[in-house]
Amino acid sequence: GQYVNWPTYNADLHGSRYLPLDQINASNFKDLEVAWRIKTDAFGTRPEFKLEGTPLAVNGIVYATAGTRRSVIAVNGTTGELLWTYGDRTEGPRAAASPRALSGRGLSYWTDGTQERIYYVTVGYRLVALDAKTGQRIKDFGNDGIVDLKQDFDQTLEPTTGEAGVHSAPAIAGNTIIIGAAFREGFTPRTHNNTKGYVRGFDVLTGKRKWIFHTIPQKGEPGYETWYNNSADVNGNAGVWTQVSVDEKLNLAYLNVESPTSDFYGGHRPGPGLYGNSIVAVDLDTGKVKWYYQLIHHEIWDLDNSSAPLLMDVTIDGKARQVVGIPSKQTYFYVFDRATGVPIWPIKETKVPKGNVPGEWYSPTQPIPTKPESYARVAYSRQDLVDFTPELKAKALEVVKNYKFGPIYTPPVVSTEKQLGVIFGLAIGGTNWPGGSFDPETGIAYVYACNSCFDAIGLLPGPKNMTDIDYVVGVHGHPVTIVKSAGEDVGADSTPVRKPPATPSPTSARRLDVDGLPLFKPPYGTISAIDVNTGTIKWQIPHGETPDFIRNHPALKGLNIPRTGQSTDQVGTLVTKTLLIAGENQVTTTADRPRGAMLRAYDKNSGQEVGAVWMPAPQSGSPMTYMANGKQYIVVAISGGVYSGEYIAFTLPD
Repeated sequence: GQYVNWPTYNADLHGSRYLPLDQINASNFKDLEVAWRIKTDAFGTRPEFKLEGTPLAVNGIVYATAGTRRSVIAVNGTTGELLWTYGDRTEGPRAAASPRALSGRGLSYWTDGTQERIYYVTVGYRLVALDAKTGQRIKDFGNDGIVDLKQDFDQTLEPTTGEAGVHSAPAIAGNTIIIGAAFREGFTPRTHNNTKGYVRGFDVLTGKRKWIFHTIPQKGEPGYETWYNNSADVNGNAGVWTQVSVDEKLNLAYLNVESPTSDFYGGHRPGPGLYGNSIVAVDLDTGKVKWYYQLIHHEIWDLDNSSAPLLMDVTIDGKARQVVGIPSKQTYFYVFDRATGVPIWPIKETKVPKGNVPGEWYSPTQPIPTKPESYARVAYSRQDLVDFTPELKAKALEVVKNYKFGPIYTPPVVSTEKQLGVIFGLAIGGTNWPGGSFDPETGIAYVYACNSCFDAIGLLPGPKNMTDIDYVVGVHGHPVTIVKSAGEDVGADSTPVRKPPATPSPTSARRLDVDGLPLFKPPYGTISAIDVNTGTIKWQIPHGETPDFIRNHPALKGLNIPRTGQSTDQVGTLVTKTLLIAGENQVTTTADRPRGAMLRAYDKNSGQEVGAVWMPAPQSGSPMTYMANGKQYIVVAISGGVYSGEYIAFTLPD
């Protein structure tokens, strides 16, 4: 057809990020040219250096979020001409106080066949309905086109400073709009009794609330008893900050719930704590829980359920099965029957280490999948340390001598001079918010994972002038610092860099690296093809050019280092008829091209790279594709470092 649409954030409500287009293929990917580009600097008060959006494309028009005010733009999909823009300049202090700033991840499109609408959530946490043709607000939706999401929330929030926002695009199915909530990042919340991350359904035409799901159960609701000592009353978070997927035939929405407050200390919330870190299937029309599965009990590692559930139709043991798969920061891919929630392959409650942080409650077991096997580093050990040369290995052993290692779910420790913290690869490792993609033709899921994004976490008593939480992240003598791996410059879900103190004591936080090289051996980032029919990994490749600081490192002169991939937690993938497409998230410079990053295409069956095209900055939002006037386009958001946000559309030369 002349037009092939990308009408929701993930291409469809199943989360697939798949379109069966093949005009752009292995033979011509390298020939792609820029069709149009649009800088987002003008859509806000200052340039944005973290553009994470995935645009929508409907009948040749591209819709996207843009700029620090989170404006909405509509663009001609073949020429890039700006058709209309909507920006909210009225939010002022409310936007300034928001825990989720910048342009966010995207929009939602809705049509009943005649009217067409765009829905999105502003920086200040208000749901807006726009006419897709003109960009004008829909007057009879909510109050003049706006629903204040801080109201009708089953809790009292101060309108300006009350902590709630969201980055993700609303999920719209049938006549229901589903909205989650997200909160301030960083490792020291002011209180464990934070806003609760309830999820709501709103009527698509009127904006009236249809239902609310209490992710932290209220007294008398099922699950309340899993928060011991009535602790559900005085703890918060457990929001759904990532994308929601929907099965319209089963009439179920799949909510990936994050952890409760706080990320690394749960002494104020003893017990398993439903529905923290759970996948929850709720009825689309009523919000009633159909089934749930808690992936981590009493989570104390910042392992939020971070990406859209993948709804997949596959053939397992000769039977057609409808399943839901959850990629994770812990690099397990959890697979359930999507109607019943029964695991497709056994998930075993496994004994895990117990810690000794004062006041903490520890779950004796955690659910570990038997299949598929983990698709990236699930825990770090001394065997994983950098070993390009014996000297580097010896230095690495010296760097980690005061740190503890252990299997997955080794709990954090109180930081002392003898034991600064625990090294684990999870809070910003594995699969973060861009999530995976799925090919319905073959039953294969594609999942990027950071294989070397680790934190070294120690706990210290919470400073009373900052927080009411008993223990917060810190390294001996310095609360609220965080040790980062080399080459890493952003944290989980868009956190700015958390830098060590300006004048560190000899035992305080320092970057855990070896002469500027990553502490652990490559590959630093991988893409895995998981065959969901069999629960096996079909292929796995390092994704991304070896970074400059490694390729040009004096200690590696004369060594032949195979491609390492890159250490980042934020690579989204796109699947087409024949290709798997993903951009690099770090800048490199090579002999044959200027400084920049590559958008790479792989043969989706073998993982072999079949083409690449240069971009002036790294991919920072997940790529999408569409067809307009018979031509296929690929659009990707790029930004980072000194390069401000830009959407670039690629197509084949005429």
